Amino acid sequence: MRSGSDPTSSPPAAFRPDPDVVAQRMGDDVVLVHLRSNRIYELNRTGARCWELLTAGYDRTAIRAGMLREFDVSEPLLDAELDQLLALLLTEGLVQAETTV
Repeated sequence: MRSGSDPTSSPPAAFRPDPDVVAQRMGDDVVLVHLRSNRIYELNRTGARCWELLTAGYDRTAIRAGMLREFDVSEPLLDAELDQLLALLLTEGLVQAETTV
């Protein structure tokens, strides 16, 4: 958690890829390139699937449900890893939090 953040606030439920990020599947992985920073990221098989669902417009709840169906993983472990991945993608500027109106 970053200093100064509100520990009682809940994480965003929906994200969208930053328009300056391009993605390419490479086997089971997905490589992301952030065009503004010129940084390259590699997502493993499960991270890649999360990215695909995110770019298809699914919110966190739908991504979680889909990944529980597709992968043999416990719910608590998936929740922790999904939150960690989404937080990292947000921190690195690869995704933007969707705002609800």
